Amino acid sequence: MNHFSFFFIFFYVYFCYLPNKTLAMTLTLQNQTDHQALLQFKHSITNYPNGVLDSWNSSTHFCKWHGITCNPMHQRVTKLNLQGNNLYGSISPFIGNLSRLRNINLQNNSFTKKIPHELGQLLKLNQLSLGNNMFLGDIPKSLSNCSNLKVLHLLKNNLTGNIPIEFASLQKLLKINIGKNHLTGGVPSFMSNLSSLTSLVLFFNNLEGNIPQEICLLRNLRNISVDVNKLSGTFPPCFYNMSSLESISFAENRFNGYLPWNMFYTLPYLKDFRMGHNLFSGKIPTSIANASTLKTFDIGQNSLRGQVPSLGKLRDLDLLNLEINILGSNSTKDLDFLKTLTNCTKLRILSITANSFGGFLPNSIGNFSHHLYELYLGGNEISGEVPKGLGNLANLIILSLGHNHFEGTIPTSFGQFKKMQLLDLRQNNFSGEIPSFIGNLSQLFDLRMEENMFEGNIPLSIGKCQMLQFLSLSHNNLRGPIPLEVFRIPSLAKLDVSENRLSGEIPRTIYGCLSLKYLGLQGNSLNGTIPSKLSDLKSLQYLDLSRNQLSGSIPNDLENMDLLEYLNVSFNKLEGEVPIKGVFQNASRIAVTGNNKLCGGILELHLSPCPANLIKPTKHQNLKLAAVIISVIVFLILMLALTIYLMRKRNRKSSFDTPRIEQLDKVSYQELYQGTDGFSDRNLIGSGSFGSVYKGNLASQDKVVAIKVLNLKKKGAHKSFIAECNALKNIRHRNLVKVLTCCSSTDYKGEEFKALVFDYMKNGSLEDWLHPRSANSEHQRMLSLVQRLNIMIDIAYALHYLHRECEQLVLHCDIKPSNILLDDDMVARVSDFGITKLVSVVDDTSYKETSTVRLKGTIGYAPPEYGMSSEVSSYGDMYSFGILVLEMIIGRRPTDEMFEDGENLHTFVKNSFHGSIMQILDTNLVVPRDTEARVEKCLVSVLRIGIACSMESPKERMNIVDVTKELDIIKMVFLDGERRED
Repeated sequence: MNHFSFFFIFFYVYFCYLPNKTLAMTLTLQNQTDHQALLQFKHSITNYPNGVLDSWNSSTHFCKWHGITCNPMHQRVTKLNLQGNNLYGSISPFIGNLSRLRNINLQNNSFTKKIPHELGQLLKLNQLSLGNNMFLGDIPKSLSNCSNLKVLHLLKNNLTGNIPIEFASLQKLLKINIGKNHLTGGVPSFMSNLSSLTSLVLFFNNLEGNIPQEICLLRNLRNISVDVNKLSGTFPPCFYNMSSLESISFAENRFNGYLPWNMFYTLPYLKDFRMGHNLFSGKIPTSIANASTLKTFDIGQNSLRGQVPSLGKLRDLDLLNLEINILGSNSTKDLDFLKTLTNCTKLRILSITANSFGGFLPNSIGNFSHHLYELYLGGNEISGEVPKGLGNLANLIILSLGHNHFEGTIPTSFGQFKKMQLLDLRQNNFSGEIPSFIGNLSQLFDLRMEENMFEGNIPLSIGKCQMLQFLSLSHNNLRGPIPLEVFRIPSLAKLDVSENRLSGEIPRTIYGCLSLKYLGLQGNSLNGTIPSKLSDLKSLQYLDLSRNQLSGSIPNDLENMDLLEYLNVSFNKLEGEVPIKGVFQNASRIAVTGNNKLCGGILELHLSPCPANLIKPTKHQNLKLAAVIISVIVFLILMLALTIYLMRKRNRKSSFDTPRIEQLDKVSYQELYQGTDGFSDRNLIGSGSFGSVYKGNLASQDKVVAIKVLNLKKKGAHKSFIAECNALKNIRHRNLVKVLTCCSSTDYKGEEFKALVFDYMKNGSLEDWLHPRSANSEHQRMLSLVQRLNIMIDIAYALHYLHRECEQLVLHCDIKPSNILLDDDMVARVSDFGITKLVSVVDDTSYKETSTVRLKGTIGYAPPEYGMSSEVSSYGDMYSFGILVLEMIIGRRPTDEMFEDGENLHTFVKNSFHGSIMQILDTNLVVPRDTEARVEKCLVSVLRIGIACSMESPKERMNIVDVTKELDIIKMVFLDGERRED
């Protein structure tokens, strides 16, 4: 080999081979760095449900791990996407070593602690999405080092402090969303340096001061939202020259001043304009007539005056809110602008409530958009008859006409409101009879017709409105008796028919209104006696029977109404002794004046002592009577004891083996076998501790049923069958599963066979809804918050019935989601009474029951005392109910793997009250942004009940009476707020 060849080979190796080898070694080291950084990231996550990070192990290259995207050439991590995976824990600072990372999306999880400042090392980062978590502390200033950052999404966390001034260097930022935190300070003027910015979202914080004029230098800005802060000052006039703006949202602040008349001429792309709940004055800008792209126009709750300009060119208008201003002048031309709204064919919500609009409602209102579902016209000076054409708006859900001067009768066209839920006609001059077609409005939830001039009878058809909760017909000229049908509406919570001319007796069927809390019958001509059955209205809090013609005595049973807070029976013809217990113990809570023949009662009522013939028997008389009664009782007890002894001695074994099911009809094994295709697996719908449940057709009753077949080979199955039969044969309640029949026979093999037959529940169990087996199903069923509230209330009513209303106390002992079934109307029914205990009540409180049988219930739902002693009690059911309430809101089982080191579902929720409750919600519980404040208030109240019911000490737990009361109030307040929101 010559010298030339040698040197050629040397230089080739030196310049080609060695650099490539060095490059390969460098890439290997960098890959190892990424690998270790990801493992550290996983180590900082304390819980990842559904095994979402199981693939993060050494058996697979990290570029194939779930949520990881790599550069195909260099095998470096460029994207980390783990959004919506219910991850708990913190972000490891080692994330800063993923130097090629461009996109981080961890939103919709439950990350806590501070956002690591090491994120500032990611110089190539384009997008950082950490929204909807529980991050604490300040926004890291180091993020200003990420000079390529385009999207910063930190919405809905617990961040505090000011917006860092260092962010002024982020020249490439397009979108900033740091709303729904606890940020303070003001809107910084340095934002003007972010020349590329298109969206600035700062709503729901604690920002103060003015909007700086420098913001107007952002010529590319399309969206600015600063709702729900403490900002003040005038609206920056330079905003009107920002022609790029599509959305301006400044609602719920302290802005003041006037809106320029020509402002909408220079905003050609504006779609959303929200200025409600501020201090603006002056007139609505006339240039609004040309804002043809506008979809939302909300200027409610200000101090605007004058006439409303023509809005006919706003063809895309979806929401128009002018409520609570000083618009109009009580003149005939005030409502002319409504005629122009017929061109707004996409309008869904319209509110002009609480202004000074006068004149007649134009007939053209019937030509409004068929999409309109909420129409609020109340609190004005509108007069005349209601146009018949209004009934053409058949999709209306809410119609509010109250507090005006409408007259005439209700148009028959109102019978077309098949979807109507709230109809408010109160405080007008309506006359004539209440039309019978009211009964056709089957979806009615709230009907308000008080303070009018209605006459005639209350129509029987109102009884068809089975979803009605609020019915107010007071201050009219109604006559005749109160229809029995009204008192058969199970959902009715408030009934006010006071100040009319009603006559007849108070119906004895009034006890059908199990949900009734408010009953106003005062100022009528009702006669007869006060029904003792009123005491069956266990939820009643307010009862006014004053100024009628009622006679007889005050029933002593009213003493037992635990929730009754006010009772007025004054100015009737009552006589006899006034009770002294319950509500009668407090003179400020009762009124009995104007009944000259009443006597006794507590001293504060200042009534005359009762005559001797009305006074209770003397002590001597009582002693003589007691002696006779005791003698008879002793004799009967001896005879009963002897009989029981003889029966037990002769038939002791059979008493344990044969269930007392004589009150249940029987069905044959053959019919059950045929109805389930031989108990085929395709008809199997569930299995439990002591058997399996099949769907079948019961020919004798011509219906689809659920058949629970006992596995008699399993220890305790016989006792379970007996317990369930004895529990269900005598109890009936809309929130308890109904047993139709049973079978106690032998199968085709000659072996013993036992089964119970129930109503089939098409919607399955609560377990199926809270924890669906297929989490990724496109058709996954989800429960709304209202549905969850309804289910909680249904379960509470069932427990109230079992604990307080049955002749013999019934303890369920196994309240959990799989034992809550949902019928076709999503009404919850408590099921599986296999380990139920029937307990003799020791005293009136029903809280000292014991059993010698050791019951465990289900792990996580059974109270801690069941694991330490043999005592079962209603306290135990309350514990299980409390855990169930928490699970329904949080979406996590009490046995979830995330609970370790002594933490449980109770302590987890309790500790979360220090942060934001919204961060720990079930991810399937979707909460719209504009309702979040109201929803959070509701959830806090519900979770407090769950915590109070699941206290470790039994005697600290909330009782079922208070639970039902509180849940009903929570639901009522929540739904009332829902109706008021846009």
